[in-house]
Amino acid sequence: METGHELFVHGLNDILDAEQQLVAALSELSSDSSRPELKKAFGSHRVETEEHVKRVQQCFELLNEKPEKTECLGVRGLIAEKKAFGKENPSEDLVDVFNVGAGIKSETYEICEYESLIDMAKEMKHAQVAKLVTQNLKEEQAALKKLEALSKKVKPEQMMSPDEKQKTKPDGRRSLKADHATA
Repeated sequence: METGHELFVHGLNDILDAEQQLVAALSELSSDSSRPELKKAFGSHRVETEEHVKRVQQCFELLNEKPEKTECLGVRGLIAEKKAFGKENPSEDLVDVFNVGAGIKSETYEICEYESLIDMAKEMKHAQVAKLVTQNLKEEQAALKKLEALSKKVKPEQMMSPDEKQKTKPDGRRSLKADHATA
């Protein structure tokens, strides 16, 4: 790789693979989640993600380039993290909390990727490509906001262990005795 154009095409290949991986991952997040609002959020974002794939493919057409098989290691790592968590046999409640967090991580990753691609597209005067990628970015930002709102609602039933609960006053503050006992 020697040119900015080659780096840009590499970035498009990377985000294409990320989006393709996430189509499958969003199906899994939807089916794993127990809360209906999470199932719906992940399901609808899966449909959006399928459109993201199509837009990135359009970018390749506009550039007269062919997509090359590239593995997005960032998203691959997030998926591996999800699989490892599943081996811990978490409760349904904790699966929902984890899934929202996983969604936030992946949206944040995609947003960074798209912002970088937009900057490069504008620098290289690829206005139509920048427009397509910007549309994906806006949808990712909207999805992130929805997930952040859901994260405020989706909390584990039991945040603290029984020991931690005993050390906490009814108003939520830790007692001095508990602090001295652990010191």
